[in-house]
Amino acid sequence: MSTSGLQLETNLPQDQPHRDDSGPSTPSRVPVNFFDPVGVGELRRTMTSRSIADPASPKQTDARSSSSSASDQAGADDSFDFEQTLKNLVRRRGEHSIKSRELGVMFNDLRVVGVGARASLQPTIGSLFNPAAILRNISAMRNPPIRDILSGFEGVVMPGEMLLVLGRPGSGCSTFLKTITNQRSEYHAVEGEVCYDSFTPEDITRQYRGDVIYCPEDDIHFPTLTVEQTLSFAIKMRTPHVRFADQSREQFNHEVVDILVRIFGLRHARNTVVGDAAIRGVSGGEKKRVSIAEALSCRALISAWDNSTRGLDASTALEFVQALRIGTDIARVTTIVSIYQAGEQLYNLFDKVCVITEGKMAYFGPAKRARQYFIDMGYEPQDRQTTADFLVAVTNPSGRKIRDGFEGKIPGTSEEMAAAFLTSPLGQVNRDAVENYRSQYVGKPERVDAYKQSAGMEHAKTAPKRHSYTISIPMQIRAVMVRRVQIIKGDLGAVVVNLVVQIFQAIIMGTVFLKLPDATSGYFSRGGVLFFAIFFGAIASMAEIPALFAQRPIVLRHHKAAMYYPFIESLAHTVVDIPITFAVQAVFAIILYFLVGLQRTASQFFIFFLFIFSITITMKAFFRMVSACFKAESGATSIAGVVVVVVSLFTGYTIPKPDIPGALRWIMYINPMRYGFEALLMNEFHTLNGTCSTLIPSGPLYQNVSLANQVCSTVGAQPGQDYVDGNLFANLSYDYYYSNLWKDFGIVCVFLVGFLVILFIATEFNTASAFDTAVTLFKQGTRAAKAVDEPNDEEKGAHPEPAGPVSTDASPADLEKPSAMDIFTWRHLEYTVPISGGEHRRLLDDVSGYVAPGKLTALMGESGAGKTTLLNVLAQRVDVGVVTGDRLVSGQPLPADFQAQTGYCQQMDTHLPESTVREALLFSAHLRQPANVPTAELEAYVDKCLAMCGLEDYADAVVGSLGVEHRKRTTIGVELAAKPKLLLFLDEPTSGLDSQSAWAIMKFLRDLANNGQAILCTIHQPSAELFQVFDRLLLLKKGGQTVYFGNIGEGSSTMLEYFQRNGAPRCESDANPAEYMLDVIGAGATASSTVDWHTIWKNSSEAATLQEDIENIHNESRSRPVIQAQRPTEFATSWGHQVLALTQRNFQAYWRNPTYLMAKFGLCIAGGLLIGFTFFKTSDSLQGTQNKLFAIFLASVLCVPLAQQIQTMYISIRTIYEIRERPSRMYSWTALIVSQILVELPWSIMCSSLFFFCWYWTVGFASDRAGYTYLMYCVVFPLYYTTIAQAVASMAPNAVIASLLFSALFSFVLIFNGVLQPYRALNWWRWMYRVSPFTYFIEGMLGQAIGGANINCDQYEFVPVIPPSGSTCGQYMKPFISYAGGYLADDNATSTCLFCPYRTTDEFMLFRIQHLVLSPLARCRHYARRHCFQRLCDFYVHVHLPHPQGQPPSWFAAASLLVFGSNS
Repeated sequence: MSTSGLQLETNLPQDQPHRDDSGPSTPSRVPVNFFDPVGVGELRRTMTSRSIADPASPKQTDARSSSSSASDQAGADDSFDFEQTLKNLVRRRGEHSIKSRELGVMFNDLRVVGVGARASLQPTIGSLFNPAAILRNISAMRNPPIRDILSGFEGVVMPGEMLLVLGRPGSGCSTFLKTITNQRSEYHAVEGEVCYDSFTPEDITRQYRGDVIYCPEDDIHFPTLTVEQTLSFAIKMRTPHVRFADQSREQFNHEVVDILVRIFGLRHARNTVVGDAAIRGVSGGEKKRVSIAEALSCRALISAWDNSTRGLDASTALEFVQALRIGTDIARVTTIVSIYQAGEQLYNLFDKVCVITEGKMAYFGPAKRARQYFIDMGYEPQDRQTTADFLVAVTNPSGRKIRDGFEGKIPGTSEEMAAAFLTSPLGQVNRDAVENYRSQYVGKPERVDAYKQSAGMEHAKTAPKRHSYTISIPMQIRAVMVRRVQIIKGDLGAVVVNLVVQIFQAIIMGTVFLKLPDATSGYFSRGGVLFFAIFFGAIASMAEIPALFAQRPIVLRHHKAAMYYPFIESLAHTVVDIPITFAVQAVFAIILYFLVGLQRTASQFFIFFLFIFSITITMKAFFRMVSACFKAESGATSIAGVVVVVVSLFTGYTIPKPDIPGALRWIMYINPMRYGFEALLMNEFHTLNGTCSTLIPSGPLYQNVSLANQVCSTVGAQPGQDYVDGNLFANLSYDYYYSNLWKDFGIVCVFLVGFLVILFIATEFNTASAFDTAVTLFKQGTRAAKAVDEPNDEEKGAHPEPAGPVSTDASPADLEKPSAMDIFTWRHLEYTVPISGGEHRRLLDDVSGYVAPGKLTALMGESGAGKTTLLNVLAQRVDVGVVTGDRLVSGQPLPADFQAQTGYCQQMDTHLPESTVREALLFSAHLRQPANVPTAELEAYVDKCLAMCGLEDYADAVVGSLGVEHRKRTTIGVELAAKPKLLLFLDEPTSGLDSQSAWAIMKFLRDLANNGQAILCTIHQPSAELFQVFDRLLLLKKGGQTVYFGNIGEGSSTMLEYFQRNGAPRCESDANPAEYMLDVIGAGATASSTVDWHTIWKNSSEAATLQEDIENIHNESRSRPVIQAQRPTEFATSWGHQVLALTQRNFQAYWRNPTYLMAKFGLCIAGGLLIGFTFFKTSDSLQGTQNKLFAIFLASVLCVPLAQQIQTMYISIRTIYEIRERPSRMYSWTALIVSQILVELPWSIMCSSLFFFCWYWTVGFASDRAGYTYLMYCVVFPLYYTTIAQAVASMAPNAVIASLLFSALFSFVLIFNGVLQPYRALNWWRWMYRVSPFTYFIEGMLGQAIGGANINCDQYEFVPVIPPSGSTCGQYMKPFISYAGGYLADDNATSTCLFCPYRTTDEFMLFRIQHLVLSPLARCRHYARRHCFQRLCDFYVHVHLPHPQGQPPSWFAAASLLVFGSNS
């Protein structure tokens, strides 16, 4: 077994860097078997047995790691010492002259400069066109404002040391971590000296990037990979070339994975997917340990962890840092961690601490001496305040406490604090450490050579020695390909959906063009089906764009960790996708080819499939290339939408090559689909000699006419022939030739290679992704932005504080006092949910309790104990599973509007991003307070809530730009604005906040409780000081079992007495009771307890007293009147009031989202100009008439990308409704639907109007017919595609599925309008022609635009007919023309009659596509028939169909929509 992936070392190797021994800074140590004693015990026994069995010396050994294939110690299992074994392994490395390496970091006079202001104005669609705003933006682009984020930092972090970075949000912690780990791309400049031993930051970036990594706050992994697959991949990419004898890479990988999952307690989860927000996987604490194990398996020497304990309970957070301590001690790495709320046990694990205040370094030195340093300076910690909280508090003017006699003497500003530290003895010690490090390790060529030699031993023989990557490119390709296969296996649903959609399209298209005849009547249809065959596969490739942007942060992180070249991911993705695409397209091709009845020879079928497959692969490469070239998804999607229009226009089907304007013809030559379409068309028509379906002339009077005097009406017909050569038809119609077939294939391959090359280059060098800088945005017209625009941090989660402390006379007493009579109780509550395999899992087990007015009750427990589940069950916010037990208000059943009488602050602060804070509170007040409350009173109450929440300075700030603390305050304010009468639920209101912000939130909740509000609150990582704010505690253990419910007591005495009385050890006076009780019950992801505290609770007197208290509450309440619902209906306000409020809010959201609106307008303008100039000034010839038909047809196709934009916006707003606003009973589902239609429709009409003005006259339509066309395209058509897009989105769980569904349904209704396949050829699908809304749209548009006009054939469009000898053309053709239509170029000609098949556009529409010219009355009839029915069906889908608990339409609604909504 090998442990090289862990760098398992416990003694200091040669050339150990100097440690700062200036104080008692030795941190707490963690035993290696902390997480999994059993697993590590097995590991010890395994290593012992291998040590005895294989004493041979190693052939090759990892430069920084050890092997477990041998050990100098043998003995019984019980006497095996893991640490001693590791020391022996290190010693043996030295015996075999194997060099080790370590890396520390030194920084001196470090300064980080950022770009941009801290606060700005929210851009709107109006501000984009405001001349003053335009000038300001130009000035800012030319001279961007810069500001110091960090300045004056100096210090050293040695290998084996852990540094804790403390500071308030926005102080610069994340920036410091990123800078130290060489992540500099986000910043304008990084100045000063940063040395990694004798290496510069440039050296690290170029050659040793994998040795220095930054781990962001969020755990980013591929969600469908298992824990073992995630770790195995990381180990595989960093496996050293040198290993012990007879140890393959696979053995090395397996053994290191085994060590990692044992040490970090992940054995039970090794085959569980990691998961994400949408895919259920391992728990939060386990995911943190996966990130640690992955970082260790990458064998990084310096690692920084940014606020990684966010969202973890105290026990799991402590386990996380203990795991880091184990990794740091074993691997001898340098670890830097920033944490916002650090308990005392957690703090004691660190060697050093860095305190940051407003970008200045207030302290850097031993962690054990920091507390006394600030006490000596004149600050005093609060009672039972942890050291970490105290260090953060001294940086906050409103949170610090000054010792008596030091008033006016202490440093007040961040500059003064930084200067005080520099002049202090500890500051001098820190500078001495920097100089000592510089003298010993900086500029030492021998250290550089030794480091390079050690690193070089790890590189594979074929790996580039001057790069950071450990394994060779072929090895990287193979490993990433294996991972891609694993990702696909974990998400087979996406492949199945793609396959089903392809089969659906093939069946629909195949049955529409079922068994096409070989006659000339099928020529046009064959071209349509061949165009569709390549077009659908191309546009389906667009669906990959969101997934590619979703994985980019993972690829970027792996790139920074030097696992693989970024282009390897694109290459592996392409290669693995080839067989999948091959299989899917094979199914599609077989179904379509044989249903249609194309030429049945083996060569022609395989050529057809070859081009279908190659074009699909090529277009996938193209869309991936587009994604790789953009930093944001919105830009890539916009370009992809325009490209779809371009490829559909310039393939040669909608407008043949000879008819394309010369200025645009070059586009055909850069369109790969054009070459694919030419090849498919010539492959089909090359062997086709179609029997003439219509001879000219023909009929009863021409039965005895010789074939020499008749001709086929199809292009390419020759006099005297009753068939048409397919080659000639294609040559004349499309300017395509069979001789180009294999040349076309070569060109498609060239395009594929070109796209792939650009894709690989863009992926490799465009590794950065768009990141949001912390700029608080204020509503246009406000001056608050200037008030808070002061220098600060430019990092995630960093947002400005108000210019000064919030001063207000408002208090909870100003708010309406809740009822002090109603007590919410629950008794014997159980909650069971179904899981896979038909089994059930109990999440809550016999939970009882109550929440009284005026009391603040804490709901606590370890991760996975069921805290949030209990909160959701109590608040009636679960819609799956079975809930049993009693939930009562004052002993009576819950009123019908219980949810409306309670407030629920969720852990995730879900708000409409474009609303301001004041608007969010006003919206809640308007819809959740009774409708008879005057507006002035509502606004005054909202102002009180703003003052209470400390949000007065941020009242006009846009919610989406706020920091964590102010978003949390906004969430609480939104619930307070509703005046919850019964109860206020809060789920982890302090998660992600620093200790001072957490204290401010809890102090606010305490004041609310003192005012009579009943509050039930879950909380993570509370300090002892914060824990004392609560009155009562409900403590749960895993399985949702009660461990304790009752008063906390003064100094937690009541709670502590209960645990100590039942066998728990005594709680030390300086310990945190919140952490103590979790330790006692065995809380934590890996901890356990030998005592069954749930059983103890059930048998305790406290549990019996609880049941008595609940019964007494019920008995007392029965004497009072029955609790009545406050509202006669489910909602507080009328339906009309809801629609009005929602419409106003959504209009504001759209106005403040210029990105969405400009993308919509840009698409319409670009599409209008593109289609307009492609069909520029179309003539009145036969081809010109068909071009006008396709100009209208393509104008309708533009609704596909527009609908996808609408669906994305719609689903984002619907998500807010489903998560927060529906459970709060704010408004009805129908009100949301109607408001969305009312808001979206004007913008869609404006967008279509822009398209119309760019398109109508450019094509050459008559001006006197523009009015009706404008009505149809710019008013009626937007009403259709807006509502149908929202109807499809209503039944889709996310935007990706909505896009696939809309594309499938749209193509389903688009096929049957008579354009792609004439009505007479639709066979049994003719009923769809009548119910497809596009039939009436095309009919109305085409009939109005070109109806009643003459057709004048071009010279090549005339059909030459030889009349019988002695007859003129007029005499010979007159009977035929009288019933068939058409005209002759010269009635008096006698040698050759030039016949045009159509005289008027009416004839063309009637015989070609079965459309009729519409009279004004008929237009009104079709308008009413199509659109009134459509509105009724959409309303039916949205409203009438039963929605379980107000949810959007189900899949039954989807079927109804397919029959009614889409095909009205």
